[in-house]
Amino acid sequence: MMNRRFFSFGLAAVTLAGCGGPAMTVSGPTPLPDDLRPTPDAGYDAWVAAFKGRAASRGISQSTLNSAFRSAGFLPGAITRDRNQPESSRTLEDYLSIAVSDERVAKGRANYARYRDILNALEARYGVDATIITAVWGLESFYGERRGSVSVISATSTLAYEGRRGEFFEGQLIAALRILQNGDVTPENMTGSWAGAMGHTQFIPTSYLAYAVDYNGDGRRDIWEDDPSDSLASTASYLARSGWTRGMRWGGEVGYNAPAGTIIQPQAGGPRFSVTSNFRAIKRYNNSDSYAIGVGHLADRIGGAGPLHGSFPPDANGLTKDDRVALQQRLTARGFDTGGADGVLGNKSKAAISAYQTSIGQPATGVGSQALLASLR
Repeated sequence: MMNRRFFSFGLAAVTLAGCGGPAMTVSGPTPLPDDLRPTPDAGYDAWVAAFKGRAASRGISQSTLNSAFRSAGFLPGAITRDRNQPESSRTLEDYLSIAVSDERVAKGRANYARYRDILNALEARYGVDATIITAVWGLESFYGERRGSVSVISATSTLAYEGRRGEFFEGQLIAALRILQNGDVTPENMTGSWAGAMGHTQFIPTSYLAYAVDYNGDGRRDIWEDDPSDSLASTASYLARSGWTRGMRWGGEVGYNAPAGTIIQPQAGGPRFSVTSNFRAIKRYNNSDSYAIGVGHLADRIGGAGPLHGSFPPDANGLTKDDRVALQQRLTARGFDTGGADGVLGNKSKAAISAYQTSIGQPATGVGSQALLASLR
């Protein structure tokens, strides 16, 4: 599988926005924005007409093409989002504040208990820790709550037509059509992110074809339905075939009963981690150290472990996480809505800072500082 971190739609996707930060994917059940609904476009229509011939030559039937494109169309929002993906600059501290939030841990423990029998059976079959499977589910779709509601055919065909990564997305479109032709899902139910990532654990179509599993034996590898069984099994299958070693931990914080492994320190001055080959298997799912630590640490927390022991240094503006939380709380108390207080200064928090700065006659920089925090006391 082509590495999914080439695009910003894995966890990523999920809800790693932080207080006031922009979500990196469209996620249901909220209504779709207008720019992710089909819009007339003559160039797209001409591209689809030519594509159908190429698809037919690769074994896609006319009936599949007809049904797939009956309600599909050009999505201007998919192109906008693809062209404007932010560079990843989030610190590990901020990332973990969101990825391993108290809410995500609590929901993870509840879902782990609810699906314990399935998860334990998957661990026995594939050798992948049940808590790791649960953590991937939690990061990718908030335990199925945010699977995405964009038409995958519309999304992949729009991005293939746009051409910036045309070859890749045309390959995803062909794979999506093969999934439809196999009868695993209907075009109406084949939904996902603006970039075509699908289901509870956000598989792209080519990964689905390679790794998806029919766990419940109904003849369909249905990763879209509310029952997460096939999705969880597919994730276990993926990790097992990516080199997961049964019985080995992903890693852990150095100095606190971590297994022997390669030592990494993703954030200067922050905790160090000893990671094993299973850490690298997680990165096959999403090629990011922060993501793999997020999965591993969330899995540990779901299993009953506590927070990290080590601390992170102040940010570039001299604020610790506790300072940033206090800043958000004090701004909110003054009527400047930060969207919550998790210590992550996303776009909404920056807008609140700017509004407050304007109200006190300062330049609206949107940047927090010790002086700004002191002014709110």
